[in-house]
Amino acid sequence: MSKTTPAGEDFQGVIGRTIPESQPWWPASKIKPGSPNVVLVVLDDTGFSHFGCYGSTLATPNIDALAAGGLRFTGFHTTALCSPTRACLLTGRNHHAVGMRAISNFDTGYPNMRGAVPRSAATLAEILRDNGYGTYATGKWHLAPMAECSAAGPYTNWPLQKGFDRYYGFLQGETDQFFPELTHDNHFIDAPGGPEDGYHVSEDIVDRSAGMIRDQVSLVPEKPFFLYLAFGAMHSPHQAPQAYLDKWRGKFDAGWDVAREEWFARQKALGIIPPDTRLAPHNPGVRPWTDLSVNEQRFAARLQEAFAAMLEHTDDQIGRLVAFLKSIDQFDNTLLIVMSDNGASQEGGATGVLDEMKWFNGIRESVDEAVSRLDDIGGPNSHCNIPWGWAQAGNTPLKWYKQNTHGGGVRDPLIVHWPNRVTAGGETRDQFCHVIDIAPTIIDALGIETPTVVAGVPQTPVHGVSLKPTFADAGAALDRGPQYFEMLGHRGIWKDGWKAVTHHTPGQPFDEDRWELYHLAEDFSEHDDLAETNPEKLKEMVDLWWAQAEIHGVLPLDDRPAMALFRASMRPGLPASRNRFVYYPPLSHLVSDACPSAARGWTTSLELEHPAGDGDGALIARGSLNSGFVLFVKQGRLVFDYNEFHEHTRLTAATPLTAGPHEIGLVVTRTADGGGDVVLSVDGQVVASGRVPRLLFIVSSTGMDLGRSLSPVVDDYAAPFAYPGKIAKVVFETPESMPKGEVKAQVRAEMVRQ
Repeated sequence: MSKTTPAGEDFQGVIGRTIPESQPWWPASKIKPGSPNVVLVVLDDTGFSHFGCYGSTLATPNIDALAAGGLRFTGFHTTALCSPTRACLLTGRNHHAVGMRAISNFDTGYPNMRGAVPRSAATLAEILRDNGYGTYATGKWHLAPMAECSAAGPYTNWPLQKGFDRYYGFLQGETDQFFPELTHDNHFIDAPGGPEDGYHVSEDIVDRSAGMIRDQVSLVPEKPFFLYLAFGAMHSPHQAPQAYLDKWRGKFDAGWDVAREEWFARQKALGIIPPDTRLAPHNPGVRPWTDLSVNEQRFAARLQEAFAAMLEHTDDQIGRLVAFLKSIDQFDNTLLIVMSDNGASQEGGATGVLDEMKWFNGIRESVDEAVSRLDDIGGPNSHCNIPWGWAQAGNTPLKWYKQNTHGGGVRDPLIVHWPNRVTAGGETRDQFCHVIDIAPTIIDALGIETPTVVAGVPQTPVHGVSLKPTFADAGAALDRGPQYFEMLGHRGIWKDGWKAVTHHTPGQPFDEDRWELYHLAEDFSEHDDLAETNPEKLKEMVDLWWAQAEIHGVLPLDDRPAMALFRASMRPGLPASRNRFVYYPPLSHLVSDACPSAARGWTTSLELEHPAGDGDGALIARGSLNSGFVLFVKQGRLVFDYNEFHEHTRLTAATPLTAGPHEIGLVVTRTADGGGDVVLSVDGQVVASGRVPRLLFIVSSTGMDLGRSLSPVVDDYAAPFAYPGKIAKVVFETPESMPKGEVKAQVRAEMVRQ
């Protein structure tokens, strides 16, 4: 009979005074042999038409093969940004309802924007783990407040605390593909190589994914696995191995208008869009290709080459994963889903960018200067993004982009492949569906019950519906109601084939937004606005939006580009909530959100014991080859280098450091013109001084190291360039006041690092 033990176990054996009087009992295994595996592959910033099987001429043969053996969904929708889409994906709930109105870096003080998923919305990993699955996450996370992503935690919202048994990837919204900020389980690690070793993070995370699965299948073959593989691609920076870059040289010289028309025609031929679909007009700010200057064309074409190279490289990694699953005889019994989290990005601006951080800092990049560095694009010396024209081509036939609630932001590719269950290979499905439907679909397909309590916490209702009926029936009706959209003030609502949508201007009263109306069932590209001819339907849809907003916690609407968005990082107990920072090396890598601000100027002192000999190595390194600053020892002499997009300001001590204890001082004083006076000292004596022409508001998306350099900031050394002496203490002090422009730059930076 059942007995509750002092430890709380519901023991169903017999406990007597001795073993002969007792009967042992073991709980039944949660593992159900033969259960299907699940692999969920998420790409970033990949538009509706970017896959070859969705119309483009880009090279995605491995993804296309999955589509040919499975299903392509043409009515799949997301939230228009990454963190919100991923929150929906893993919980089956709308993003405002789980505190993820925008990216996880923000906490506005309202329930709809906490930057973390609450325990009342268990992730798919938590549910599958409770049902006997091994659960693994690799790649991009961005579902924890970034202020909590230092080595000090708290780890509450890291992958291992959200249901995953193992994790290998990066916690930030973007990363340098050659010099990533890597986290393994609950700690930071160095990348196993650099570009000179042929390293690329997409290859690394697929290798790690295979390793995790190989361990499980080898040791407990009857146990199913769930892999959540989230590539950094196709988010900027667009970086790929040189052989991939070389392959695409000259392939986009005809421009985005020619490509868009060609991709549009291919979509019709493939049956991805209805034959009567009309191509949406150019988005505002997108010029005809023939109107661009020669340099603008050269720059834009080369940026698109880097995008194509990175996508092909990513596709090859998916092919490697498929080959691995086949090699261990797990492919046929694996439900494999490939999707994008939002449409193609608008953050490259009208011309595209070679150094994304320039845009963050309000610096307009000169195309005529950028073309002198065309060969850097796509490699470690660039942090690039495509221009609007190529982004809209990637969203063909739709209008607008990522961040917007029009089709270009929220309509995305979705491929479902499952040889043992999905036999309608190569077919399309046109039902309206949303990212909140993916978790319910997986749970339904696996024959698992949706739990009402997880880890003792009552669960909120799941909002999505299962797409499983469509696996066998192209005409299957889905029992779903309306679906709202809201992102950064942009809004939309879908119901029964109709869609109302508005493009919001920040600062404009929401009641003054102009709503558009489309009969989406007959107008795939949102081409014909029916707002004026059908005002009754428009009013019905707008009223429905407000009702859904109340139900799902969308309110209050918020379009503030203000410091309120960053208050999470300033809470007591988090790394950035101070103006004096005292570090005791060696310590783990500091992500950018945990670093002292470099925008206001700063004072640094280092207490160190310098070794005999040159003692070369990095003392403080912040950023990358593209932007940042570094204090290091080279040939025995102290050097400070401020790297403003490959324009270097350098101070070098005249004499070498002597062996023994020293106090190194670095004072950077911001001046009224935005520059900075720099003084470098040893034991109180000035050894070098100079001036930085411009102190950047946002130095880099790459964080900081002490006593080493995760990625090089200058060409003088190779990572990790560890300092051989002992650094006892490092103190940073920053001014209380914030220079004009810093908040705006921070907001712009965070909104792009999605």
